[in-house]
Formats: sequence, C-alpha cells, structure tokens
Amino acid sequence: MASGEQVVQIDDRRLRITNLDKVVYPETGTTKGEVIAYYSQIAPLMLPHLRGRPVTRKRWVDGVGTADAPGGSFFTKQLERGAPDWIRRMPIEHSDGPKDYPLADDVASLVWFAQIAALELHVPQWRFTPSGGRGMPDRLVLDLDPGPDVGLTQCAEVARIARVILGGMGLEPMPVTSGSKGIHLYARLPTADDGTGLQSSDDVSAVAKELARLIEADHPDLATHVMAKSQRGGRVFIDWSQNSASKTTIAPYSLRGRAHPWVAAPRTWDELDDPALRHLDLHEVLERMRSGVDPLAALAPPSTALTSYLAKRDAEKTPEPMPRTAYAGSGDAPRFVIQEHHASRLHYDLRIERDGVLVSWAVPKGVPETADRNHLAVMTEPHPLEYLDFEGEIPAGEYGAGSMTVWDTGTVSLEKWRDEEVIGTFTGQPGGRLGTARLALIRTGGEGEKSQWLLHRMKDADAQPSPGRRSPRRTGRPSPPEQENSADATAVPPFIPPMLSESGTPGLARSLSEPAWAEIKWDGIRAIGTWQRDGDGIGRFTLRARSGTDITARYPELTADGAPHLPAAEAVVDGEIVAFDHDGRPSFALLQNRMHLTKGREIEREVVRTPISYMLFDLLRLDGHDLTGMPLRQRRELLEQLAADLDAPVQVPPVFDDLEAALDASREFGLEGVVAKDPDSRYRPGRRSSSWLKLKRTHAQEVVVVGIRPGQGARRDGIGSLLLAVPSPEADGGLRYVGRVGTGFTDRMLRDLRAQLEPLRVQTAPLQVPSPDASDALWVRPELVGEVEFANWSPGGILRHSRWRGLRPDKSPDEVRVED
Repeated sequence: MASGEQVVQIDDRRLRITNLDKVVYPETGTTKGEVIAYYSQIAPLMLPHLRGRPVTRKRWVDGVGTADAPGGSFFTKQLERGAPDWIRRMPIEHSDGPKDYPLADDVASLVWFAQIAALELHVPQWRFTPSGGRGMPDRLVLDLDPGPDVGLTQCAEVARIARVILGGMGLEPMPVTSGSKGIHLYARLPTADDGTGLQSSDDVSAVAKELARLIEADHPDLATHVMAKSQRGGRVFIDWSQNSASKTTIAPYSLRGRAHPWVAAPRTWDELDDPALRHLDLHEVLERMRSGVDPLAALAPPSTALTSYLAKRDAEKTPEPMPRTAYAGSGDAPRFVIQEHHASRLHYDLRIERDGVLVSWAVPKGVPETADRNHLAVMTEPHPLEYLDFEGEIPAGEYGAGSMTVWDTGTVSLEKWRDEEVIGTFTGQPGGRLGTARLALIRTGGEGEKSQWLLHRMKDADAQPSPGRRSPRRTGRPSPPEQENSADATAVPPFIPPMLSESGTPGLARSLSEPAWAEIKWDGIRAIGTWQRDGDGIGRFTLRARSGTDITARYPELTADGAPHLPAAEAVVDGEIVAFDHDGRPSFALLQNRMHLTKGREIEREVVRTPISYMLFDLLRLDGHDLTGMPLRQRRELLEQLAADLDAPVQVPPVFDDLEAALDASREFGLEGVVAKDPDSRYRPGRRSSSWLKLKRTHAQEVVVVGIRPGQGARRDGIGSLLLAVPSPEADGGLRYVGRVGTGFTDRMLRDLRAQLEPLRVQTAPLQVPSPDASDALWVRPELVGEVEFANWSPGGILRHSRWRGLRPDKSPDEVRVED
C-alpha cells in the first residue's frame, strides 16, 4: 500500500482513503481528514435529504485555494470510473446513451465523495421512483441570491415575506444559509403513495415564479424575480428556476468550496431575526448536531417505497417478511428471484433488486423459453429485499393467498433500466431452471402498479429487444436521438454543418456593409451546440464538430451543472470552443490538450488544467423554427436574448461596428484576426460565402501530413519533422508538397502525433517530394490535417519559417484550402 494510504471499514464497506493531512482550505488549514470526519459525523442529518436523488459533485482536486486565488473546480454528474462497486447508481439518459449517476444512501458513500475531493454535493428536488423513473418533485426551493451591496439580513427579510405567502398556501418553509452568499428556503410538498410529488417540476416552477413575482411587485426595492444580473443591484434575486427537473441545488449540510469551510446550514426562523446573521462553518454545524439542533428534520421524506406492500399485509397473519431497513442494498450485482406462486391461479413472480427494494412483476406464463414468443407481465407493488428467499404458505383470506416457492434466483447484469424498458442478463443458480438468459421487459400500457409489460427472451448476447408498443406518455427522462418515446416528443434537430468564411482583405471587408460588422476570430475549434428540453423541463446540451462528430463528452463543463440551461425548448447555436492562456489570450496550442481526449479520467483531469470557453456568435434554430433564412442581425438579437443570463464558460462576445477598432484590438491583444460579416447575410449551412470574410493578423495554413522525418539528438527516437502537403487538382495524386515543419511541438503533441500517425504508415510516398526531404522519410496515408504558422510562401510554393500549431481533427484533407 502506498505511503499515506489506509483502508477503513465503514459498516460493511471497505474504502481506501489517502492524503488525510492534505490542506483543502488553506485560509483555515482545514485538512482532507477533517472534511472526511465532517461528512462521517453529519451523515445522520444529511442523508435523508440526499436519499434517492442523483448526486452531482463539484470537485476541488487541488484544494479550494484562497479568496484572492481560488482553486480550480469542475462539476461531474456521471459516476467516476473506478468508483467502488458498492456505490449505488441509477441511469439517466443522455444524447449518447444512459449514464450512471451516484446516489448517497450511506455513510460510506459520503466518505468516498470526500476522498475524491467532491466537497459540494448538489441534488434536484425530485427522487427516483422504486422502478427507476424520475419522480415528481417532493419539495419546493427558493434561492434568495443577494445582488451587489446586499447581505444576509436583507435575504432574511425577503425570506420572512416568502414565509407568510407560503404559509398561506399550507407550505411551511424552512431556511438554510447557503454557505456561499444567500439563503435557501425549502417547503415540503404533498406526495403520493410512492413518495413522489403530485405536481410536475414545471408546475412547481410556475408557482415559485409567481410567488417571486408577487414579492417583487409588493417590494420592488427589496427583491426581483428577473434573472438578468443587471436587475439585481441592491436587491435580492429570488431564483425560482431551481425547481426545474434539470436543475440542482446544493444539498443541505453540504460543505461549500469557498475560502472558508462554510456549510449549507439549516437554520431556525429565530436565527434569521438576528441582525448579525452569518454563515456557519463545519465545526459550528457539528456542534449544533451534538446539541440536538436539526431545523430541517421535517423536510426529510419518509421512506415510502414499501408503503403499498405494507398496506396490503398484516404481519400477525402472514409469514411474508416485513422490511427491516428502508434502503439497504447488497452493494453487489443486483439480485433477482423468480417465485412460483400457486394463488387463485398459478403464476410466476419476477422480482429485481433496484433502489433498495425488489421491483416486481407477475408473469402468468413465466419466462418465455424461446425468442419467438412474448409473455404478459403485470407490475405489482415493490417487495422488501427479504423476499429474495421467501417460501411459504400465505393463509387463505390474506392478500396473495396460496403457496410460494423459489423457482430460481441469482444475479442480473443490467444494461438498461428506464420507465418503459428494462434489459439485463439474468444468471440463475448453478443447475437451476433459468440458466443464463438475456431478458427484456417492455412496458405497453399503464403506469406503476398494474401497468402491463411484455417479457421477451432475446436470441443471443448481440440481439436487440423487440421494441413492442411504447406508452404514449412521456417519461421523465430524455431519450437518445434515435428513439421517440411519444408523439409529442420534440424531434431532434438535424445536424447543421457550419457556414464557412472566405479569406479577405480590409478593403473587401469595408464593402460588406456600412457600418461594419466585425467579430473576433477566436483561434479555437468550431462547434455546433444543440439544446433540447422535454415537457418535464429536462434539458441536454450536445456538441458537434464541423464534421458532425459528437464531441459532447470531451467538454463536460459545457454539459454539466453550471453549463448552459437555455430558456427555450430547443435551440441550435454556432460558436467556437477556445482555451485561454495565462495572459487571457486564445491559445490553439493549449486547446490541443483537450480536443483529442476521449477517456473520462483524462478529460476530468484536463478540465481543471485547461479550462475552455464556448464563444457563441450565431443562432440557427429556436423552438422548432429554422432561422438560417433570417438576416444575421436578427439572429444575433435573438441569440443575445437567449443567452442573456448565461455565465462562463458560455459567452456571447460583443460585435464591433468599427472594423479598424476590431483590427486594432486584435493586434493589441495578440489575437489571430477578425471576421467581417454582412449583417444582412443569411446562414448558408456547409458553404463558404464571401458574406463572411476572415482577416488574419498572422499567416496560418491548414496542411495534410504525408510523412515523417526521424528526429536527431533529443528526438532521435521520435519525430524530427513532418512533411506537409495541400490539395492541388493539377498535382500527381491530388496533393502538392509544401515543405516540412520541425518546430512548435510540445512533448505531448509529439506523443499524440506518433500514436495517430503510426497506424497510417505506408511503404511508398503518396506524392512527389524533393530528394533531400524524401531521403530518410517514413510515409503515411494523407489523412491527418494540421495547421502551421508561416512567414510567407516561396516562389516555388514552399512554406517559409513554418511552426506547428496543432492538429485539426475537425477537418478532412479535402477541406484544406490554400491561404493567400
């Protein structure tokens, strides 16, 4: 075991923890060990507010830094690779398929979060249903966010006003000082038997918004419900939007990643009357717990997963097991049982472990023996885990009267678990009746108990489940683009290839319009962003490169919490992903650290090291309307309205109405150049247009890599230089040699180049190359595109003084054009 590591036993979990002496909060000297101790001790009060909810984490792997120099952080939603297998998880659909999100149902999970520097834990206002679906919200939240020159006492004043209104609605709010700036108000909502709310997230959001609007109307100098930051000066912003199904709020009792270890601390109303009201740190919150103070206890939802089961049974009259724990799971692969039930009619009960209960179906004819036959299955109430091995006689007159025996039992490897579809490979006991079978359950009608399903045995491991008939009701999760859950689902917009610019001169640019329209050329990579939100307010943001390649997973800060949540059902935007250096200048070389990564762990690490921004400059679709035929100036107005409340890393940079000023700014700040545009121009997907002219401050040329010259000295075992070409219809093989480049490489670039070029090696040159450069060359297929800076062209068409800038994976060789 490495130095500084130790394995701890928490209940029945074993967990390796490291670096307990590492300082996480430099200003207070608070260590990682103290953070872990806090979460271990606060768990009894905190877990009830987390249980059953997907946990989004905000991580500070290098500590929070100081007030003057904050440390880097990043959000993660999907469960980290390498997480212990006992971490409970539930899938949520994304554009590229379902992703597992962690749940926090025990102390060990909280300790593991602390071990990976997940200081802040954020959760939505809804919980998963026992069947794995997204439930209705069970609580309402208002985030009272102080604007400039506003403190906690003014937030408390707004909280008291909101309390009167909510109390009149039968909702008693409970305050939490957020540990960051303001105050959160929570109110518990009425729930159904399954523990979920009775109103949708959109309904609750509408109520919260109206409440905020009423407070603003009565107290315009004190509060505002408008999201625009320009409206918040001297007032408290009542953020009602966190009731959206796709939004999360810092969980009560969570630490904050501020300079001090403040906590999102539940408070009493008497405390809010104190003019010296302030935030509490972890030590103060633990002391309150030891004193028996838990102002938020009434908000904790009761465990209702087994309410229906218990209501149908009398423990004094039936031998069926009664649950000992509410959400206790095995922590291993999910278990299943198939029971043969001789009730009024013989049938079989299929039960699968999920979220601490056994989700159950009655299957009159049992598991199909072949793939050409589907059997009816009817969902029943969830059963306790103790039912996994139950056999016995249920007395006459009791619910389910008759004998029950275990037909087979084992474990299941789940592939999908959605409201309308469950797929998994079931492995029974050695020598048992089931053997190994890949089964699909497909909902055909109804919801919850008594909903009707088809049970299908799949032909082999590569087979796909029969789609059956899908319920017309939309579930709480967005579906992948290739699926349609309902007739009213918003269709996924087709990919719109970006409009391209021509090379130009300032003289040509001045002729486009008067006054001029100029935008900074950001020296990044082009990305088309697609936003979609379903009827329940669940949104997703996907990114595609100019080639159409899905690059969403490479930039989690643009798709996780804090990333764009657009106030629209659907939108398609055009922009540039940019990395900035320490001087605040766009750096294409720095962006190389991000654009080629595909492994989750590498991406997470680089998010902190190389942050990026998404600079938006065009809007192509909005709420089902194609805007490409609209003049640019109108598209821009809509874009600015749409993105008015977005924060970094998504920005809408300003437009210059003075071309000379734009060029001067580009020179002053060392930028690549500007793009002059005709404000009356339409958007022409996938086409170059003289309505957009790029004016580069430096010479840059896209090139095709055709060969490698071996290195010498320190590079003797690697790449010395690259041989370059550009497309030319007149040249042999369609390529013309333009020279070589041997400078501008970082060690990482060289490693990436070597890995990508090695599989492209060929024996013969793909074009004619002068003998001096071809003498010891290693040839590659001309498939990789890069970019170089250069001084000028020689009379013979060779790049002079070229310097490597990086690969262009967003471009193909046939897209390369010779720049003047």
